[in-house]
Amino acid sequence: MIKIHHLNNSRSHRVLWLLEELNAEYEIIKYQRDKFTNLAPKELKDIHSLGKSPVLEHNGKMIIESAAIVTYIIDQCASENFAPIITDSDYYQYLELMHYAEGSAIMPFLLQLYARFLGDNSKTLQPRITSEIQNHLGFLSTVLGKNEYFYRNKFSGVDIMLSFVLEAGKMSGVLQSFSNLNDLLAKYQDRDAYKKAIELGGKYSLGK
Repeated sequence: MIKIHHLNNSRSHRVLWLLEELNAEYEIIKYQRDKFTNLAPKELKDIHSLGKSPVLEHNGKMIIESAAIVTYIIDQCASENFAPIITDSDYYQYLELMHYAEGSAIMPFLLQLYARFLGDNSKTLQPRITSEIQNHLGFLSTVLGKNEYFYRNKFSGVDIMLSFVLEAGKMSGVLQSFSNLNDLLAKYQDRDAYKKAIELGGKYSLGK
């Protein structure tokens, strides 16, 4: 059985959400953030040296990084039409968006988060951070267009991955400027599997 080392109120929520969407069997091993530092507990380092979540264990494999975990789960648990195959003409577009979520897209939001700790010392960084957030959300808004979902206009692993970027945009107060993205996030959060993942994994408030 798939085991997920899950940290409360974290990107690990996406993994539980995907597993629920696929009706997969899995076990959750839960970890709680420190009440004062909000950091992951040291027990996660006993699972993987980076001490981060999510971590997947299955059939002797241990996998970190959300895109790799999502890809693995889809390969193991999804029906054959849930994801493209490598010979499909748009396969690399799918792969690009899967990795874009945790690569380029999330970076300015992380910079914004850490810049807050610098107070006034971050003022010179703010214009660049703001412009990059607008740049990436503008790109995603264009990719989505009038479609219901990002890839082939149907729900996929790309939606699972990019949901965190949209939630970061909502938390930052800028997503409402992109009505199609704002509506899509609301649609994600209204899915039964998304709600079930919260029920099982604990409170998840990012972007709400």
